[in-house]
Amino acid sequence: MTWLWFSTDTNQDYFKTIDETITALDIGNRIVLENNVNDASEIITIKGDDAGLEEGLLSLRKGAVVVEMNLIYKTENQEWKFSIKGESLSFSSLKVPETGPMETKDDVEGLLLEKAYLFEKAIHLINGLFNAFLKLRASVEWDQTVVPAIRKWVLP
Repeated sequence: MTWLWFSTDTNQDYFKTIDETITALDIGNRIVLENNVNDASEIITIKGDDAGLEEGLLSLRKGAVVVEMNLIYKTENQEWKFSIKGESLSFSSLKVPETGPMETKDDVEGLLLEKAYLFEKAIHLINGLFNAFLKLRASVEWDQTVVPAIRKWVLP
């Protein structure tokens, strides 16, 4: 999850390799970090629409890792908002874009299919991000390029 935060801050173009329709993937209004020091667990939650993430970066410097975050996924004219947990990649608070209005009873099936597609698109994004992370994490590029770049991003 820390890699995902790093990627949203430093390389938005990377996400086009996962979803060519994406225009932005941003941290939303909540991020949760956990720091396990001396057998004690410290949970740091940063929330709010105008909350700065400086405290989160400070927590990363102290050894914390991101365990949950709210994401805003945008395509050309649609926006999804959801929270995701790092240990299970489970979703919560998934808000999909609005669907068209239902004008007749015959529109019900089409609206259900559209809604299912919108839910599936968010799931596809997370699956794509996870697969991309696994490939990167297993590559030599991880230790040679990615980890030093993350350290540079975290440290002042």
